[in-house]
Amino acid sequence: MDVNWLSLLGIDAWVARWRANVIEGAIAAEDRLDLARLEWQDQKRRLISAVVLGIALAGLTVVALIVLSMALMVHFWDSPERVTVAWSVAGGWLLIWAGLLLGLWSMLRKAGSAFALTRNELAQDWRALKERL
Repeated sequence: MDVNWLSLLGIDAWVARWRANVIEGAIAAEDRLDLARLEWQDQKRRLISAVVLGIALAGLTVVALIVLSMALMVHFWDSPERVTVAWSVAGGWLLIWAGLLLGLWSMLRKAGSAFALTRNELAQDWRALKERL
């Protein structure tokens, strides 16, 4: 005669419940890892695009502004406005630099919200786990 002590003591239901929770947790962890992987791919693609566009923008801006600066200086070389034009060109360079700096700052702040979906899911999972316990 074989007595199932776990069943008799009511522990088998508890073990089954914990086994189901562990399996559910493993599935949820796998889902969260997949979500993090997808978000990382998206973030990486965005960062690569930003670097390439930033380099292209910097290069073209320098070339365009050098040519424009030279054209303005040549045009006003023999005139009394030469000093005003020189300072205007320098001020234009400074304004463009400031605009690019603000654009870069804005983009970097947006990049700080990476993995928001994964963090949200993990926070919800943590709250649900604390409620169960």
